[in-house]
Amino acid sequence: MKKADPDAIIEKDIQKQIEDIICKIKCPKDFECYTSGFKKLCRTRDIGLDSFIACLGTDPQECKFSIHFGEVFFCRCPLRICISKNLDK
Repeated sequence: MKKADPDAIIEKDIQKQIEDIICKIKCPKDFECYTSGFKKLCRTRDIGLDSFIACLGTDPQECKFSIHFGEVFFCRCPLRICISKNLDK
């Protein structure tokens, strides 16, 4: 897998956290959010929960990391949550 775009400068501790997450999960999109330099991200919104963010994608039911609860889809991808919470993206 290639590294993130060098234009996407991030702090070393966040970079380490991201790399640790990547080593622990399988991604059906081959970590496109990371390898694109955080340019190809699904739409989300931080809702203040540690383990979830709101999924605003067009087809959240197609994502293996989405979970439907009530009328909302939540993202539980640890990498996407890390990006959202630490990089505000």
